Amino acid sequence: MENTLFILGVNHRTAPVAIRERLAFAEAEVAPALQRLKQSTGLGEAALLSTCNRVEIIGVTSEPEQAEDEVARFLAADRGVESGTFSDALYHFNGRDAVRHLFRVAASLDSMVVGEPQILGQLKLAYAQAAEAATVGLVLHRAFHKAFQVAKRVRKATLIGHGSVSVSSVAVSLAGQIFDTLGDKTAMLMGAGEMAELTARHLKGLGIESLLITSRTFDRAVALARELGGTAVPFENYKPYLRIADILIGSLSIPKPILTHGEVEAIIRERKYRPMFLIDLGVPRNFDERLNEIENIYLYDIDDLDAVAQKSLGDRAREAEKAEEIVVEEIDAFLKWLAELEIVPTIKDIRVSMERLRDLELTRHRAWLRTLEPAEREHIEMLTRGLVNKLLHRVLSGLRHNESNSPDAINTAEIARRLLCDTNGVNPEAKEIDDLEDDLIEDSSDDGDPL
Repeated sequence: MENTLFILGVNHRTAPVAIRERLAFAEAEVAPALQRLKQSTGLGEAALLSTCNRVEIIGVTSEPEQAEDEVARFLAADRGVESGTFSDALYHFNGRDAVRHLFRVAASLDSMVVGEPQILGQLKLAYAQAAEAATVGLVLHRAFHKAFQVAKRVRKATLIGHGSVSVSSVAVSLAGQIFDTLGDKTAMLMGAGEMAELTARHLKGLGIESLLITSRTFDRAVALARELGGTAVPFENYKPYLRIADILIGSLSIPKPILTHGEVEAIIRERKYRPMFLIDLGVPRNFDERLNEIENIYLYDIDDLDAVAQKSLGDRAREAEKAEEIVVEEIDAFLKWLAELEIVPTIKDIRVSMERLRDLELTRHRAWLRTLEPAEREHIEMLTRGLVNKLLHRVLSGLRHNESNSPDAINTAEIARRLLCDTNGVNPEAKEIDDLEDDLIEDSSDDGDPL
């Protein structure tokens, strides 16, 4: 199949954050990486989805098995990671399975917290980045937009998104387990993106007394602080504020941890060992994993949130079953479109072939047709065209019906091509037509009458 949808990647179920962070792409890295991917693999189209929970390459290929090896090698080389480090965590999907996976991701059925809304925005960003890099074509364009429609339909038809369950809300609920009360605590957000903003809103909802916000984009920190009643802290001057932060939430896009073991050890001593709760939402991680070794430091990363999230999934599990049924329906609709796309060249060839047959018969009877009145010749022209169109309708309807119900659709289309056309897509009587036309041109002394 020429246009097979292909997906290869890792996610929170197959790889720990220690592996995911090494394979992750920062937002600015995606477009250049897609260009390198197209140059080094056989993918005809490509997109890249990189979030805190997954890194996936979504493409279109005619050779899925070859693509699996090529894309895995690209991922290892481009990220500078030995393939053996993550090979056991890789999954890949082709065809129907790939379509199902893409639709489930969009509908938040494959998320750490089923029903969380952030993944749809992340998927839309991945599509926009691929469009900007000019690596998305007809198939991925249709696949992504169909995925967005699936997500919208699932949201409208089920209660899967109801309730305040998200990665950020889970993080804040953990803070409530560490401290008896949040009313007298100070929280500091490092990063002012969507995840950080959602976390800040949850904290404010639970009555956090003081909220500090720092970001490498200070204007964004100021705007968010103004909106939430917090205080913006310049990023180059955030460290003195760490000693007053009871809750520290990292959501920065950085290549390596920003807080080291030694720095935090000094801070907890200044705090006279009053507990600090650290939530690391970054991938790559913002905080050194060894911070958990320090007395009264409680560090949770994105993987640690999974256990807490599972407790919130009871009602959503029932709604997820309804969502899965919607996904299956939409898969069939997309595959029907994709299979029709596969037989378009055959349809075109058959139409050209039958039209040439009609022209051949009219040419053979040219001398007789010349004796008729113009209106009569026009009637015969319409009659023969109508007959060809009716035959074409039956043939092409049969092909389309077959593609939606048979796994051998493409083989059937190829048989139809061979019966009605030669291997070059031309009618088997093409040579006879050409020879006859040459003879007629030599013998004809007419005035160019089309019949």
